[in-house]
Order: sequence, then C-alpha cells, then structure tokens
Amino acid sequence: MSEQPIQMVSQGPPRTVLPAEPTAVRDAVQQVRNASSGDQRALAAAAVAQFPRSLIAWCALGDVATDTVERYAAYRVGYHRGLDALRANGWRGSGYVRWSDETNRGLLGCMRGLGAMAAVIGEDDEAERLALFLAQLDPTGGNG
Repeated sequence: MSEQPIQMVSQGPPRTVLPAEPTAVRDAVQQVRNASSGDQRALAAAAVAQFPRSLIAWCALGDVATDTVERYAAYRVGYHRGLDALRANGWRGSGYVRWSDETNRGLLGCMRGLGAMAAVIGEDDEAERLALFLAQLDPTGGNG
C-alpha cells in the first residue's frame, strides 16, 4: 500500500457563492417588492442610499426605475459592485456563479438587467458581451 497522499481534484471550474446580505437589506428589498408600484422606486432608492454596497438593492432599483437610463445606471453599478464582491470572495476571473445559489441573484440580476437595457439603448456589443459572460458564469441559463 502506498504512503502517498491522494490528491482530490475538483471537477470543472470553481464555483463562487456570494455571502448572504444582511437581514436589514433583505427586509428593505422585500418592502420594495411588496409595495404598490407607485411607492417602489422611492423605497428602492432609499434602500440603495442606506445600503450602497448591496447588490440586491441595486438590482431592485434597476427593476423598478421608470426611466431606461436610470435602470441602465442602477444595473451597471450593481454589476461593478458585484464583480468586486466576486473577487473579494475568491473568484479569479473564471468559474461558475450560479443562479441556483440565491445569494448570487443580486449580481446575476444586475447583469441580466444591464444586458437588456444595453440592448434597449442600442449598445448591442455590450448586450452581447453580457449574454456571453452570463452563459459562462451559469451555463444552465439560470435553471439550476
């Protein structure tokens, strides 16, 4: 019998899962989602102002803003803050970031929204890059 240690090799690219956001942030975003449509934008803006590093707050603002450019801007901020969060949690430019991991949905939602808004304003190359990047992060398309 060999005394050599067995090396366990991971199958496929590494997977990054962002940590859960604080309860206060999740509660604020839930209030946005539960509010009447007339109140959602103000509540989302307040959540972003209170929690400017929150990916789910930026995503919520992008989801409920009424102006295309404001939506684009909110999603873009969330996307860039999300890349920072990924790097801070061990992501090194490649590997999976799955929709099935609920804590990744703020970032991935911002990416989806940014791609959609980029297409609306005619930034087709950006929309295509984001679609490719999303497919690389989660080849399931967010279905598992």
